[in-house]
Amino acid sequence: MTTPVAAAHRGGAEESAHDFDAFYAAKFDVLRGQIYAYLGDRAEAQDLVQEAFCRAYSKWKKICRYDDPYGFVRRVAWNLATSRLRRQRTSMNFLRRQREEHADGPSPDRVALVAALAKIPAQLRKAVVLHYLGHMSVVEIAAQEDVAEGTVKSWLSRGRAALAGHLQD
Repeated sequence: MTTPVAAAHRGGAEESAHDFDAFYAAKFDVLRGQIYAYLGDRAEAQDLVQEAFCRAYSKWKKICRYDDPYGFVRRVAWNLATSRLRRQRTSMNFLRRQREEHADGPSPDRVALVAALAKIPAQLRKAVVLHYLGHMSVVEIAAQEDVAEGTVKSWLSRGRAALAGHLQD
């Protein structure tokens, strides 16, 4: 049986959620338009305004009593947008200071090796790569893969044989 107090509380929660829904519907597009004009990125503006409304929703019982709840959401959205621009500016400044280094493409031997490795079974490929490219010992590979050293030696032997067949082509 529902007590009058519980019914009033439940009605208050439903009413509060309804008030937020109406508030959201009335203000979202207006605020998104402002933030979009500020940022120049509609998707980013939508995300930031959505975040501002999410923050307001989590505190809605308190915020709905403010003289201007929209002012709170607007301030949060603008702060988020300003922070976003600041992070972008910092990132761009960092990137401008970086020296561009040009690296040569892979050698034909490297391309052939990668293609041959792709053709052998995954476990053999892993053992070969860890041993020859990762410079790990048989003992280290055995410990990492939780197998006996003999198993690793077998994988390496079979891996080398499989690679030899593909590299002769």
